[in-house]
Amino acid sequence: MKLGEIKPTIGAVKNTKRRGRGPGTGLGRTGGRGEKGYHSRSGSKSLAWFEGGQMQLQRRLPKRGFSNHMFKKTFQVVNLTAIEKLKDKDIDGQVLKDNGLVRSALQPIKILANGELSRKVNIIASTFSATAKEKIEKVGGSVTVQ
Repeated sequence: MKLGEIKPTIGAVKNTKRRGRGPGTGLGRTGGRGEKGYHSRSGSKSLAWFEGGQMQLQRRLPKRGFSNHMFKKTFQVVNLTAIEKLKDKDIDGQVLKDNGLVRSALQPIKILANGELSRKVNIIASTFSATAKEKIEKVGGSVTVQ
């Protein structure tokens, strides 16, 4: 089989309705738009949520919930498996950024406990999970909250 021989299955592709091509087509004269009104004219379009002047659904439903996006803290997450691969003994935000583990050294960084550490490292970050802190100190490393 060649790419040029591939065809859609029978019935999958239909011809488009040719509007305004005479009364015998069934879509002649008004072209399926009806007699008069806004939608019979050119330039008429309707938004998906427009309900003909009736109050729209999104305005009829009550507002619910609470958004804390203004004060929300977002952390850049780094696991111990990624830290294990680094050669540095002292690890801070700039070292993590240089190695491509975080996007910005200025944004808050959180160290999580996924993985194991086999060597002593000194880590400076915004926050640590309790297990990550425990694993780092168990190997003889130190944890500094920035």
